[in-house]
Amino acid sequence: MHALAEATAESGFVTRAQLSALEVAGMPRRVIDQGRGIWNPTTMSATLSIISDPLSEYDDIQESDSLFRYAYQRGTDAGVHKKLRKAQELELPIIMLRTIAPGRYVPVFPVYVVGDDQAKRQFVLALDESLRFLRDPLHLSADERRYAERVVQQRLHQPEFRGRIMRAYDTQCAVCRLKHGRLLDAAHITEDGDDAGLPIVTNGLSLCKIHHAAYDANLLGISPDYVVHIDRDLLEERDGPMLKHGLQEMDKARLQLPTRRRERPDRDRLAQRFAGFGAAG
Repeated sequence: MHALAEATAESGFVTRAQLSALEVAGMPRRVIDQGRGIWNPTTMSATLSIISDPLSEYDDIQESDSLFRYAYQRGTDAGVHKKLRKAQELELPIIMLRTIAPGRYVPVFPVYVVGDDQAKRQFVLALDESLRFLRDPLHLSADERRYAERVVQQRLHQPEFRGRIMRAYDTQCAVCRLKHGRLLDAAHITEDGDDAGLPIVTNGLSLCKIHHAAYDANLLGISPDYVVHIDRDLLEERDGPMLKHGLQEMDKARLQLPTRRRERPDRDRLAQRFAGFGAAG
């Protein structure tokens, strides 16, 4: 899992090729099955990874704010599932690979199998170690629900959002074109605290950390015609090269957009956010 975290740090996602030969302690290790959604290495007592695809035919659903249901493979209730049950029995963590595009995955780990609903043909998963210790995960108290919401936001929604944004923007800042993934953030247009702040690509921007901070502070705005604007007072300041080259020279620059039109920023969201920039200025 440490090796997988390192592999994911740059772009927020990993490819099937990377997962087929992940370097662990100097040796290549397979972290994904070649043809199925469950990877049960013969050298391990339990399942290592599962694939969860939001667009698949299987009925994987988020059961509540803390749990996730993973559908049985069609046509069987044993065989391939035996080691998933072993993971539950031994309380071993597994890796969930969330599909964001063909051959592209956002790893979520550690994930624990906490239930086996044979009537519905679904395994029940806790998306974080701490959620295994809730008294009754299917019936949460108000305090438990608030805690679980924070955990799942951090463990599932935020990483998946970042992976989708980094892929859409080819791991570069939409303002300055910086291509170092560890220095890039997935920024929300409509803030994630807002009811409309959905973790979808059209509500996101790939921004380096300085431009993300400037965007959140209303020192940088992006108009619905995809043009960058810098706060007028900031343009008149005199400071070092970071202010000059990093911010002032970005004024009136064109935003670098995703090549897939369906992934470009939503103009209505940009307009609403840009109105706030104008009012702050």
